[in-house]
Amino acid sequence: MDPTGESTKLRGEEKHPMRFAGSELGAQRHVCAFFHSADEEYRVVIPFIKDGFECRHKALHIVDPKLRDEHRQRLASGGIDVAAAEQSGQFDLSSWPDTYLRDGCFDQDRMLAVVQEVLDAGTQQGFALTRMMAHMDWALEKQPGIDDLVEYETRVNYIWPRYKDVAICVYDLAKFGGHIVIDILRTHPMILIGGIIHENPFFVPPDEFLRELRERRASRIKSAT
Repeated sequence: MDPTGESTKLRGEEKHPMRFAGSELGAQRHVCAFFHSADEEYRVVIPFIKDGFECRHKALHIVDPKLRDEHRQRLASGGIDVAAAEQSGQFDLSSWPDTYLRDGCFDQDRMLAVVQEVLDAGTQQGFALTRMMAHMDWALEKQPGIDDLVEYETRVNYIWPRYKDVAICVYDLAKFGGHIVIDILRTHPMILIGGIIHENPFFVPPDEFLRELRERRASRIKSAT
């Protein structure tokens, strides 16, 4: 039993090989994707997204609400029939206010529950896998709870090993500061940078990183007093 109170039993034993950025993803499927521009991002992710539709996998994309139409256009330009995928229920396009920033704040416990609901719903709809891709610029918004981003990304690692699905967390290196990037790097077992995906040698297991975050918090409180 992990700290979320959920069973650690994996959903299904069948292996689901898939390729991303020229490499096959193994058991670790919580991926941090660093890009320098939207053009670079879509050049890398479109083949992965297209492959998912062809494999009849569920797709959930979470984007800036202002960029929903642009996202659809980018997919369509890559040869994806977006309208058909949405109509069939294979593709869900969501936005930050519907997920991360519901009710105008970020609640990591609520979002962790949403992640599990999404993965379980894919199975209930008859899809073998769900491919989830999230643009993480929402963490730059001035909303309550945003400071919990790193802890949230750490705690996701209690959930993902129980599933065969994939999460691609997209970070724009032109927008995030170096100290956040370093912490985010340490919360993902897989990393994509420069268009190439690697096992992340800097990944820190969640128990260890959560302990470090608690120590940091205690140190800040002590310094403040």
